[in-house]
Amino acid sequence: MFRLESDSIGERKLPLNAYYGVQSLRASENFKISERKTNNELILSAVAIKKGSAIANFKAGAIDKKVCDAIVFACDKILEGNYLDSFIVDAIQGGAGTSLNMNVNEVIANIALEFLGEEKGNYSIIHPNDHVNCGQSTNDVYPSAGKIALIRLIKKAIEQIKLLADSFEKKAIEYSDVIKMGRTEMQDAVPISFKQVFNAYKAPLLRDAIRLDLATEQLSILNMGGTAIGTTVNAEKYYVKNVVAEISKVCNLPLKQAVDLVDSTQNLDVFVSVSGAIKTCATNLCKIANDLRLLSSGPRTGFSEINLPAKQNGSSIMPGKINPVIPEVVNQICFKIFGNDCTVTHAVEGGQLELNAFEPIIFDTLIESLTLLTNGAKTFRTECIDGITVNEKVCSKNVQNSISIITATCPKLGYKKASELAKKALKEDKTVKQVLTEEGFYTDTELELVLNPKNMI
Repeated sequence: MFRLESDSIGERKLPLNAYYGVQSLRASENFKISERKTNNELILSAVAIKKGSAIANFKAGAIDKKVCDAIVFACDKILEGNYLDSFIVDAIQGGAGTSLNMNVNEVIANIALEFLGEEKGNYSIIHPNDHVNCGQSTNDVYPSAGKIALIRLIKKAIEQIKLLADSFEKKAIEYSDVIKMGRTEMQDAVPISFKQVFNAYKAPLLRDAIRLDLATEQLSILNMGGTAIGTTVNAEKYYVKNVVAEISKVCNLPLKQAVDLVDSTQNLDVFVSVSGAIKTCATNLCKIANDLRLLSSGPRTGFSEINLPAKQNGSSIMPGKINPVIPEVVNQICFKIFGNDCTVTHAVEGGQLELNAFEPIIFDTLIESLTLLTNGAKTFRTECIDGITVNEKVCSKNVQNSISIITATCPKLGYKKASELAKKALKEDKTVKQVLTEEGFYTDTELELVLNPKNMI
């Protein structure tokens, strides 16, 4: 029930029905690291590259039609979602992604052989390196696959970020007439409406969507055709000039070939930029989550200006306690993304000479960050934001009792006098309205106008 395969290291037995080959087997044994196989989006992107490359190689005369058709058939089957259990290499691996590239090459070759009626492992007919990997190197396939995978994942993240922004806009409309006290440095400031509060949460998210979209433009530039170090060695001229166009058709994405393939092969600064856009979005989400936890604190001894949806019991010992679990999980997601950004930065900086060997950790980390961001934004929206309610009575009481609303008297009384009156109100435990009435600076009609919160927003 085994077949024998060999590589430059020696011979190995493989299960007879395995679609992976000897190099995949060695890699799976060498890299027992994360206990997670390579992300399917990255695998499918690599397969799409193999399909586009096979078509370009056939047109270049590097492989014949029979081989091309078999490779294309195999790629199509995988792209339909089949054979994914045949990709067995760990997400984190040495060798700059060679393990995944060869896993893809071997699986495609064996599916193609089966399609032609040949036995798996009969690489004299279709070889993982000579045919499936024709005109390619791990060093252009792997980073290009990573970029395509990230583009697709970013599009999903953008969708969820925009939906979250829409939810805040709906809340702004729902509570547009409710006014609360604003706070700066955790101290009473001046009044603000919930329309303004929720719109201020929406605005940075829309900027994040723009930043992420710009990141996809940077990722659309591939070094395919550069082969080992960007010098196009072992690739036909026609293939080099047309391979990205073929891959673009397969992926239905506006992909472009890098102007300088050597630069694009060794320099990965694009991923620092992409990670920065993800981190910026996480920073905004984290700040919003912090605000919501504060505004919902209570119910008796906190701000209690908003209510978050009750999702689960908040304590195993304190009856009736409800915690802000959704904002809390969003915070934790963001902390993880912050750390991942640091990982990407170090990995990109750590490249040497003509190649960066650390692309596996870069892609694994960015894919994790995007997955967390996408799922986190969706959870934040559906399990928290959509169900927020505002405690209008609490907000109104806070505004009326605030000392800071005396700010509205500065144009008439001046800063110094207003400050004296504020201290008096605080010391004598009186409202600003009471103090101003006693001092006789305003008529009742004027006072109602100047202290009306709607005139302060």
